[in-house]
Amino acid sequence: MLEKLQYMFTHHAVLSEELMWVFFGIAVVVLLALDLFCFNRKNEIPSFAHTLWVCVAYIGAGLLFGIFVWYEKGGNAAMDYYTGFLIEKSLSMDNIFVMSIIFTSVGVPRIYQHRVLFWGILGAVVMRALMISVGAAIISEFHWVLYIFSVFLIYTGAKMMMHRNDKKDNDEESIKNSKIYKFVEQYLPVTHEIDGAHFVTKKNGKKYITPLLFALIIIELMDVVFAIDSIPAIFGITQDVFIVYTSNIFAILGLRALYFLLEAAVNRFVYLKSALAIVLIFIGVKILLPIFGIHLESWHSLLVTFGLLGGSIFLSLAKEKKNA
Repeated sequence: MLEKLQYMFTHHAVLSEELMWVFFGIAVVVLLALDLFCFNRKNEIPSFAHTLWVCVAYIGAGLLFGIFVWYEKGGNAAMDYYTGFLIEKSLSMDNIFVMSIIFTSVGVPRIYQHRVLFWGILGAVVMRALMISVGAAIISEFHWVLYIFSVFLIYTGAKMMMHRNDKKDNDEESIKNSKIYKFVEQYLPVTHEIDGAHFVTKKNGKKYITPLLFALIIIELMDVVFAIDSIPAIFGITQDVFIVYTSNIFAILGLRALYFLLEAAVNRFVYLKSALAIVLIFIGVKILLPIFGIHLESWHSLLVTFGLLGGSIFLSLAKEKKNA
């Protein structure tokens, strides 16, 4: 059986790059359609069981796409894909906590949060495409930019290590005092009154942005900030744009379900941020190693990433159990 699978993976007609992009596009459209019309058709707070199954479905879709990458581009490409998928999924843990605070700060009821998150993820899909395209174009023209990414990743990882227990940037007052919050409130007509599931409402003949759209704009702008960390990290793994973009998008597609699943539990993973910091430093160092004649294989990156992130979650839960 194993020999048959190996033969199938090595002796087949490889799809062109264009057809692989088409296949990926179809998969994303189908998942978004399922999310919009099947998983969350009504404005209601999803149950834990429902959210869990949706989250498992999205993670399963991401893992299955990795098998497709393996089939079409080989084992090394698949390992790079899974490494990028893991890194982006883990970095989204921080996004979840910040999203929760944004919703609280702006005053979006839980019943409408899934609606905001859907459009936020759709916007992130487009925004990541633009940022990755620009990044790939710059790297292809100026390869030394990778070394800037390397220094940035090492710096970001070191900063995360030093401030891993610092909560002051994650409270409601910090969001309200942020430049993004103040910019939106100053330059756009904002009302803090909820008008059902509407993003825009009309008062005295004038249109105003409701808290739903206010939160959506802030989340989109914050996603750009988070992408500044995650995109260089994946470019540090591979410069294959298909791998970089697909791993990024499959990781964030299930972010809405992951949000409702982990919103209350995300702080339980006390060691995750430290592990992420070490992963970013590792990738930054990995970019520089070829200068000294050292080349790491794709499976090295996957093993280190999976070991650190998985180990941090296990240790976090063990610590919580011990404290309890």
